[in-house]
Amino acid sequence: MQDSQSSQQLSQAIAIASPLPRKSRQARVAWRNNVVTVGGDAPVRVQSMTNTDTVDAVETAIQVRQLAQAGSEMVRITVNTPEAAAAVPYIREQLDRMGEYVPLVGDFHYNGHRLLTDYPDCAQALSKYRINPGNVGKGDKKDKQFGQMIEIAAKYDKAVRIGVNWGSLDQEIMAELMDQNSKRAQPWETRQVMYEALITSAISSAELARNIGLNPDNIILSCKVSGVQDLISVYRELARRCDYALHLGLTEAGMGTKGTVASTAALSVLLQEGIGDTIRVSLTPQPGEARTQEVVVASEILQALGLRVFVPSVTACPGCGRTTSTTFQELAKRIDDFLRGEMPVWRTQFPGVEAMKVAVMGCIVNGPGESKHADIGISLPGNGEAPAAPVFIDGEKALTLRGEHIAEEFQALVLEYVQRRYAQKA
Repeated sequence: MQDSQSSQQLSQAIAIASPLPRKSRQARVAWRNNVVTVGGDAPVRVQSMTNTDTVDAVETAIQVRQLAQAGSEMVRITVNTPEAAAAVPYIREQLDRMGEYVPLVGDFHYNGHRLLTDYPDCAQALSKYRINPGNVGKGDKKDKQFGQMIEIAAKYDKAVRIGVNWGSLDQEIMAELMDQNSKRAQPWETRQVMYEALITSAISSAELARNIGLNPDNIILSCKVSGVQDLISVYRELARRCDYALHLGLTEAGMGTKGTVASTAALSVLLQEGIGDTIRVSLTPQPGEARTQEVVVASEILQALGLRVFVPSVTACPGCGRTTSTTFQELAKRIDDFLRGEMPVWRTQFPGVEAMKVAVMGCIVNGPGESKHADIGISLPGNGEAPAAPVFIDGEKALTLRGEHIAEEFQALVLEYVQRRYAQKA
């Protein structure tokens, strides 16, 4: 009987996990011939934000280009003063001269209605506006000033992200919902009321924007919080209540491993459930760390989930008592840095190269096996093993490297493999 049950269980195929399909409107965020579609059947997009002073047009343009080269498909810049608004067209001009047509997103708070009105060149140079409903004004001015920004977006056919943040939540909505909650027979917890305030602010603002004349396909919503479980709860409900494209991000995620792990934990759950159309990983840069790190982490999240491929993956073992010194670690880092450094050029020269798999292993236990599973892999000698490093290409042992220049020789083999396999056919 037990054998029969086991046989029956084994006969049932194990389902292959994959993210659920996403269902949302599709927005267009474009500049020149670079049209980035957001939502619908489009891939989940990576967004980032500069931390330069926008008034410095050259420095800001350089960082925008760095972020775009790292894989950011839209880059947000702060537009907070008349001087910053005046600099935006020059930033756009600098990028165009460099042949970098990544769409720019203007981040507006408090005075966006004045800046977009007074600086029409800024309004036109931006491809998308980010508006925070909690920071557009108070009382009677709130709807009027929000309306001014939406009218300009509609005039120039710009996408708008209505971005609610629990650090700057509309206090009028929060107070009204708290008052309603006090009258319930079984009042909600304060945190649940806050969730409702975030969602209500986003959806009601979107409906107001539509009534003013903004194309609903140009609306993207976000409700950012800094807690992992809070973000998951809010976005599940937001996705249930609307069909707008959604931008995901854990606000003020933090620095280093804390920010990386928290963002990965929150975004991965939602993306697996089919929730989210653009993402940003809001990392606090560590001293000396490149701003592009947030793009790397965002790209790695999407690639790990199987939603996108951005750069060839490098499989490497963690090391143990069998492995020799740090040779394989240094080689793995060298190859990873090499692949990332070449990708801005390889994307156009070698279509499909981003899906390539490379293995750099440290001993005989799993080294040959992992190398065979990769497109190209190397198994370095471990403690007590012969000083030889077999290289496997397309699952077959191709040659063995020896001597002091294994790293240089393997890198050359990787480059030769890329040029041979992914070169565009005439």
